[in-house]
Amino acid sequence: MPTSTLAIVAIYFGYAALELWRSDLFGKAEQTRDDGIVEAVSMTMLLAVTQPAVLFLAGAIADMIAPSYAGALSGLNVFAAIALFLVADDMLQYWWHRASHSTHWLYNLHRAHHNARYMSVRLVYRNNVIYYALMPSLWMSGVLIWLGLGWVYAGYIVVKLLVITGAHSDVAWDKPLYRIGWLSPVMWVVERTISTPATHHAHHGRHADDPAVQYKGNYGNLLFFWDVLFGTAKITRTYPQSYGVENLAPATLGQQLLWPIFQENKGETCEPVGEEAAPEAA
Repeated sequence: MPTSTLAIVAIYFGYAALELWRSDLFGKAEQTRDDGIVEAVSMTMLLAVTQPAVLFLAGAIADMIAPSYAGALSGLNVFAAIALFLVADDMLQYWWHRASHSTHWLYNLHRAHHNARYMSVRLVYRNNVIYYALMPSLWMSGVLIWLGLGWVYAGYIVVKLLVITGAHSDVAWDKPLYRIGWLSPVMWVVERTISTPATHHAHHGRHADDPAVQYKGNYGNLLFFWDVLFGTAKITRTYPQSYGVENLAPATLGQQLLWPIFQENKGETCEPVGEEAAPEAA
């Protein structure tokens, strides 16, 4: 098993162990039977099928179109290579995530991620199975790997998963740091650079009138900087009172995992209808 894979597994299970110890990993408030099934199926499908298949297919298609460019960037400076992944993967994922909260079709592919009424490492890979298969940033990562940057991707994805897993966990690593006065300037920089529990929990908050909630913003994955740059950031250093989405019609197990194969019921909608989820201005 590659070292990067071992590191990712260690990060995930490290946070899972913290939740098991501090907040009951398998007994979250308001969880349902379907929650565990959605999380297990979507995580297994992504890691065992979707991600490897997309990375492979992206390289195979690129090789068919321009075979002479295979490995063309293998000698690229490491900092330039990281910058490429930050733009082609992380920034592109920001826009994909933002679009998923702006259009009915994409939201139905993403809503399983917000259907949970709790925060946890269990949510990191929780999405409709089709959502990841269509994710442009994953395809772009496959192309960059084909261009010879697989050695950079191995380290990049470890750092990204470290940040994302920590941002979803309900054992918030930033909370005790906010209480240390002399660290405030440091945290000012940190929370505007990467996703933290406080900024990402805000995106999962349930009620529009909760001052800590920013459902139509805080879309960043590795870098929260994209939210700062593109005007969707909200930083409060506080945490929502509850999680999920208000005014959201129930979704079946099938709808969460395989919409549009399993459509919503007639007269219902699988997108939020409250003021906090009004479409963004064009």
